[in-house]
Amino acid sequence: MLSLDDAVTLLLQLGPEDRDELARLREALMDLAFGNEVPIDVQPLVAKAVRVLGPLADGSAADPAAAFADVSAILEAVMERSGPDSPPAVAEVAEDPPLDTLPADLDVELLRDFLVESRDGVAASEAALLALERAPDDAEAVNTVFRAFHTVKGTAAFLGLARLSAFAHEAESLLARVRERAIPYDRGCAELALRAVDMLKALLDAVDDALGAGGPGSPGGALALPAGYAALAAALPRHAPGAAPALAPVPAAAPAPAPAVPNVTEPAPAAEHVERRQGERRQGDRRQGERRAGADEAASVRVRTDRLDRLVDLVGELVIAQSMIAGDDALAGALATHHALAKKVAHAGKIVRELQDLSMAMRMVPLKPTFQKLARLVRDVAAKLGKDVELLTAGEETEVDRTMADVVGDPLVHMVRNALDHGLETPAEREAAGKPRRGRVTLAASHAGGSVLLELTDDGRGLSRERIARKAVERGLLESDRGMTDAEVYQLIFAPGFSTAEQVTDVSGRGVGMDVVKRNIESVRGRVEITSTPGAGTTFSVRLPLTLAVTDGMLVRVGRERYVVPLTNIHLSFRPEAAALQTVGGRGEVVTLRGETMPVVRLHRLFGVAGAAEDPSAALLMIVGDGRRRRSALLVDELLGQQQVVAKGLGDGLARVRGVAGGAILGDGRVGLILDVPELCALAESGEGVLPRPAAA
Repeated sequence: MLSLDDAVTLLLQLGPEDRDELARLREALMDLAFGNEVPIDVQPLVAKAVRVLGPLADGSAADPAAAFADVSAILEAVMERSGPDSPPAVAEVAEDPPLDTLPADLDVELLRDFLVESRDGVAASEAALLALERAPDDAEAVNTVFRAFHTVKGTAAFLGLARLSAFAHEAESLLARVRERAIPYDRGCAELALRAVDMLKALLDAVDDALGAGGPGSPGGALALPAGYAALAAALPRHAPGAAPALAPVPAAAPAPAPAVPNVTEPAPAAEHVERRQGERRQGDRRQGERRAGADEAASVRVRTDRLDRLVDLVGELVIAQSMIAGDDALAGALATHHALAKKVAHAGKIVRELQDLSMAMRMVPLKPTFQKLARLVRDVAAKLGKDVELLTAGEETEVDRTMADVVGDPLVHMVRNALDHGLETPAEREAAGKPRRGRVTLAASHAGGSVLLELTDDGRGLSRERIARKAVERGLLESDRGMTDAEVYQLIFAPGFSTAEQVTDVSGRGVGMDVVKRNIESVRGRVEITSTPGAGTTFSVRLPLTLAVTDGMLVRVGRERYVVPLTNIHLSFRPEAAALQTVGGRGEVVTLRGETMPVVRLHRLFGVAGAAEDPSAALLMIVGDGRRRRSALLVDELLGQQQVVAKGLGDGLARVRGVAGGAILGDGRVGLILDVPELCALAESGEGVLPRPAAA
C-alpha cells in the first residue's frame, strides 16, 4: 500500500493526461482512507481528492487542467495538516454548534449504506460489551467492539462527518487500551463504553435526520450535536481504572431499522468500493475466526423495504388472481376435457405458490436483535434498582415476520421492566427467602403450532391473586373475584391504569405500560397469558401468528357462509355419534373423543348464520387447538377443501369481531372470514359461544 507521502510524490510526477496513473492514485488514496492510515482531521480532504480524481481518471472532467490543480492543492493541504503540529482528533467544543454539515457532493446512497452498516456494527458492539462485562478476558468480544468503532471512524471521516469520526476514534482508543491490557474492563470502563455506544447511535440518528430533512448541500443538511457530546468525548481518553463516569445519560435514540431487514438498492460504484475495501480489511484483521454465514453472506444483497413490501403485495394479488382463474366455472368445464390445459394450470398454480412462499421468507427476520436490546435494558434497569439480575435467552434465531418483530419490541420492554421492578426481589430479600442473591430472567422464543411463542419468565416473588383482586375491587373493575380462575384474575393487570405498586418509581408503578402490551399484541392477532406461582416466579406467554400475510387454511361452509380455518390449528374432523354428545349444565355442549372431552362451538350461533345444520351427528365437528392443551370442536356443515389465502384486514369497523382474525378473497371473488382459533378456544373454555342464546323477545 502506498503511504500518503508516496501518493503526493506520485502526483508530482503526473499530469492531467495520465489517466491510468491518476486512477491508481485514486485507488491508493481510498485504501489509505478506509484503512485509517491518515489522520482523522484530514480524512475529509482525502475524500475530496478522491471525488475530484474520479472525473480525471475516467476522462469526464470538464476542465482537466483545473481539476488537476485542485487535486494538487488538496493534497498539499493534506500534507500540511498531517504533520506533527496537526490539531487533536477531538477538540473541546461547546454544545451549541452544529455537528457537521453534509457535503454538497456527498453520495446519498453511499451515506445510506454507511448508516445501515454502522448501525449493524454498533448493535453488535453493544452485545459484545455486555458479554465482556461477564467475561472481561474475552479477547474476541474486545476485538468485535474495536472493529466496529474502527470502521465507523474511517468511513465517517471519508464522508466528511468529522465530529462523528473523531468521537469514534476516541471510543476506539478506549477499547485499544482495554485490548492492550493497559486498563481493566471494570464497571466504570463498561459504563463509559456503553455510553459511547449510545452516543454513536445518537450521532448516526442525527446524520439520518439531516439526510431526511434536507439532504447534502441543503439548508436542512446541518446535523444537531447530541447533548453531552463534548463531556463524553473528553472523558473517554481520560478514563482511569476504577473511575466511574459522572456523566448525564445520553438521550435515547430513535429506534433504528431492524438490522436484519434488507434496505437499499443497487449500489453505486463508490458504495461497491466501500463494501469491497471493508471486506478486505476485515479479512486482514483476523476475522476468519468469526462465525459468519460464508457464501450465503457474500451472496446477499440489500433491498429497500418499501420495494420488498410492494413485491409481497403484488405476489399476494397474483395468488388471488390465479385462484380466481383456476376456480372459474367457465374454465372448470374446459379442464375436465382438456388434460394438457389442466396440467398447465396446475403447474402455474405450483409456481405461484412457490413464489409466494419465497416472497414471505424474504420478510422473515430473526429475533436476535430484539433480544440484544433487552440485554442492555436488563443491565441498566437492574443497576438502577440495585438488583443483581442475569438474563438468559433461548431461541434467538427464531424468525418472525418483520412486522411482528417491530410490534413485539415495546411489549417486551414493558414486561421486562415490570419483571425487574415488581417480580424480582432485592438481593437481601432473595437471600432471606433461601434463593440465590442473583435473580434470573429467561426470555425464550420458539415455533409452536404455526405460531411464534415468546415466554418471559422470572424467578421472583410471583403474582399475588389477593392483592390484584383487592385493587380491582377498589377501582371498581369487579365486585368480587369469586368464581374466577387465577388466569382470569391475572389478566386484570392489563387494565388501563391498573397497578399494585405501593409507590411510583421512574421504572414502573404508574399503571401505564401493561395495557399497551395487551393492545399491541392483540392488534396483530396475538394473545398474552400469565401463569404464576407465589414465591417461585411468573411467566408471560405471548403467542403471535407467524405472519400476517398468508394463511394455509381449510375452507369450510356454515349455512351459506364460508370460513377459513388455519391448517396449523386443525387436528382432525369427524362426524360424531349421538352418544358422544352431552350437555353440561351451565357449560353447554361437549363431545367426547378418545377419552378427551371438549366443548362444542356452534359457529352459526356465534356469528348469527341462518340455515346451518343444527344436528352435529348430521354435520361435521372439526377439532382445533391453540397450540397449548386447549382443544375445541367447531360445528361446520361441510369441508370445501384446502386453500392458501392472502390475509387482509377488515378495516376499523370490523377489526374487533371476536373469533375473526381477518378476511380473504376466495376463488369466486367473494370474501371468506379467517377464524381466530386461539380466541375461539378461549371463548369455549369460558363458556361464551357454546351456550344457547336466549330466545328473542
